[in-house]
Amino acid sequence: MLKEFRNFIMTGNVIDLAVAVILAGAVGAVVKGFVTLVMMPIIGEFTGGVNFADLKYVLSEAVVGADGVVTKPENAIMYGAWINTIISLVMIGFVLFIIVKAYNKTKKPVEEAPAAPAGPTQEELLAEIRDAIKAQK
Repeated sequence: MLKEFRNFIMTGNVIDLAVAVILAGAVGAVVKGFVTLVMMPIIGEFTGGVNFADLKYVLSEAVVGADGVVTKPENAIMYGAWINTIISLVMIGFVLFIIVKAYNKTKKPVEEAPAAPAGPTQEELLAEIRDAIKAQK
């Protein structure tokens, strides 16, 4: 059983998948960093300095005791964080689109094999059979 497991792990498909998962994690971190650290501040600047993460709809205010300790935390819908997530999704999709497009330009175009010559048509074959039968008589 251990030998079968070793053979399974050492096949090319499993190794390729492992490399792809590791690279996808690294590329994902780079793209997320680009979107979060570069693009979101630019978008925030275009929207008048608004930080979407701070946008919320408060359902109930926090209750603070006399000693300054929060006894009941604020209950709020954090729609700004959701907007950030949507913008991040669009930006990540766009960056990945650019990466894939650049990668596809580096690949060689696949040359199509020349088409095989067309064989005789059905009518031609029937004519040959007819002529061969006539020649036998």
